Amino acid sequence: MTLQQLKYIIEIAETGSITQAAERLFIAQPSLSKSVAELEKEMGIVIFNRSNRGVYLSEEGTKFLSYARQIVEQTALLEHHYKSSPLPRRLFSVSAQHYAFVVNAFVELVREYEQSQYEFALRELKTAEIIEDVRTHRSDIGILFLCHFNHEVILHILHEEGIQFHKLFTAKPHIFVSRENPLAGKEKVTLQELKAFPRLTYDQGVKNSFYFAEELHITAESPKNIIVSDRATLFNLLIGLNGYTISSGILSEDLNGKNIVSIPLETEEIMEIGYIIPTERPMNQITSEYLLHLKKYISAYSS
Repeated sequence: MTLQQLKYIIEIAETGSITQAAERLFIAQPSLSKSVAELEKEMGIVIFNRSNRGVYLSEEGTKFLSYARQIVEQTALLEHHYKSSPLPRRLFSVSAQHYAFVVNAFVELVREYEQSQYEFALRELKTAEIIEDVRTHRSDIGILFLCHFNHEVILHILHEEGIQFHKLFTAKPHIFVSRENPLAGKEKVTLQELKAFPRLTYDQGVKNSFYFAEELHITAESPKNIIVSDRATLFNLLIGLNGYTISSGILSEDLNGKNIVSIPLETEEIMEIGYIIPTERPMNQITSEYLLHLKKYISAYSS
């Protein structure tokens, strides 16, 4: 086993294609395939399953990739320390539901990083995609929420995928509305009052199960419903259509402006917002630093 072979495995896992990986690595496809086959034979495992659409990690391959990333990352850090060579471009990746505090912490992390070259990734995704990103190690960490309704289902899925959930904080549900919305002046609102307004929710794609929804009370009756795919569109529709969405109540004027307000929702439910990481992969230093920024930003909302 060589360090170069481990780098090959990482590249193939990220592209999902030996052909594409070979192009990015500037080597011949047969040579790459041979190198992978030799590594699989040496380790006594099948790292990649093959299909007509490309390759994907086997269960053993997923575990192997985790160790491979650790070795490659630690080698790069060692070289950087003693040889002053540049760090690898992709340093950190987070996949998350649509929360402003995730972005704020990400901004602080990037500002703190002083290297002349880097590559960070922040992906606001569907719930199932977040879990998949963490499972395949495309992202170092994922951010999502649990509630009484989805708790059992989501935790079961995470367990099956070898992923752990760690609570960051709990939040009492709020609604986000425009300052011009008739509800904006109320101290709290009820689900009954919300029926008069369009409900805005995030699209969950082909896995559009209620359990994957980002919003509480997703099964509650709502005559008017609008499904969106990104946070900017959602906030524009809150203003343009006097809509509402149910979330944690944490707003950022830096990101969302001053035209959106947060109002407590009268409900017994709570949101348990946390991060997910692979069970068998130790957290790297930069992920730990991101968590520190995240916890610092949301500390005022912890309970």
